[in-house]
Amino acid sequence: MAYVNPNFKSKKALKDAVKAGEFVRIKYVGLQSPSSDGIEYIEGPWYPEPHRWSAKVKVENGLVVKVK
Repeated sequence: MAYVNPNFKSKKALKDAVKAGEFVRIKYVGLQSPSSDGIEYIEGPWYPEPHRWSAKVKVENGLVVKVK
């Protein structure tokens, strides 16, 4: 399961943060580790809250640069 850090309550809030140039990183629960470059699939908000959104994101140098 992959999330983003910080914990966004909506996909729109994530998109706005990335667009504004904020540092958004991928966070994995479990043994996986995020790739520093490529495509990742994320969900939010974090457990134990129910997941309300999901997104496909592009990661460069460990930071989310685009939300699709």
